[in-house]
Amino acid sequence: MSGARRAIIVGSAGQDGRLLFERLDRDGWAVLGVARRAVRRNPAGVVLPGEPIDILDRPAVDDLVARAAPDAVFYLAAFHHGAEDKPADDADLYLRSHDVHVRGLLHVLEALRRRAAAARLFYAASSHCFGEPATPMQDETTPLRPREPYGITKTAGLLLCRMYRTAHGIGASTGLLYNHESPLREPRFLSTKIVRGAVAIARGRTDRLVLGNLGARVDWGYAPDYVDAMVRIVAHPVADEFVVATGRAHTVEEFVALAFGRLGIDWRRHVDTDPALLAKPVASLLGDSAKLRGATGWTPSIDFPAMVALLVDAELARTAQGPS
Repeated sequence: MSGARRAIIVGSAGQDGRLLFERLDRDGWAVLGVARRAVRRNPAGVVLPGEPIDILDRPAVDDLVARAAPDAVFYLAAFHHGAEDKPADDADLYLRSHDVHVRGLLHVLEALRRRAAAARLFYAASSHCFGEPATPMQDETTPLRPREPYGITKTAGLLLCRMYRTAHGIGASTGLLYNHESPLREPRFLSTKIVRGAVAIARGRTDRLVLGNLGARVDWGYAPDYVDAMVRIVAHPVADEFVVATGRAHTVEEFVALAFGRLGIDWRRHVDTDPALLAKPVASLLGDSAKLRGATGWTPSIDFPAMVALLVDAELARTAQGPS
């Protein structure tokens, strides 16, 4: 793999994984991306037998780390269940979340302990670890009080990293990531639903967009900025836990108004609400990233209105080329 720094991205097929792969490739890393059904590498990336790799197969993960000899592992794998997704059986939802957020992570941490103890690890945790916090803004000292399977298992992953950091000296850092968007978001996410709905209305393909709660407040950031935070956290000499957030909340109505306004449309003529769409309550979360900013110099590159405009423009370009 030449003399380049070596990285493994677990969860390389998702929004953050794809953006991180491109970022590390530009920065000259040798990158190996592991996804559920495939392995991706850049020209410098190591070639491994037995692909794809199952992160729930402990010997396979151990062999992966031994062969790839990474300088850094970014554990971004996630099992998502959104506020407007249909309710699932809690037991099944927890077990599937635990496999991705905890069990696979444990295999990676143990492989690092055995095979690459000097490597750094970044674990993508979530603002949902805070559950419904008592304070209007959350930082690294805010109690972890998750209330649903996603948050509970992400919290377990955070605590697992903390254990391996303190008990075994593994450089395992955690990012408590707040909502972050890009044109790579899947259609089921709220940001994509709004943007695609607005563009479809602008193109005359539909006349209505139905959302669950226009008053919900969200700390929304730009996904490439959050990937930049991951890289900075791994480069920071001391492994730790960091909130990654803009510190500014905006309502769903503000997002809708900006998206439709970018297209010259009065959103009030086209947007309806249906509380029945909300499969679970949504807490208002606002992150204080002062620790991250002070330690690494990180700061968002664009603000909320610019991000929404970028998403709308990307969707206009995508639909101009035909449906994907």
